[in-house]
Amino acid sequence: MKPQTLATLTALAIGLPALAIAQSAADANGDGVLTIEEVQAVLPEMNTDTFSAMDTNGDGALDEAEIAVAQEAGLLPASDG
Repeated sequence: MKPQTLATLTALAIGLPALAIAQSAADANGDGVLTIEEVQAVLPEMNTDTFSAMDTNGDGALDEAEIAVAQEAGLLPASDG
């Protein structure tokens, strides 16, 4: 694993609970999904490679199911609640 990827995942581990809590607030346009811009507003450390790995359907946005899959795959830590 690249050091940059490890650093990003560590930052996500620290920041994901905030993302989970703020998901509706982070959804700036209210469309029910999070774009990389919306995620980076909450987690500035997010890079396009990590985001793309979580965006399993390749539509450029994360929905609740993709966040759950990313958590199960270990790309994101489990959120509280």
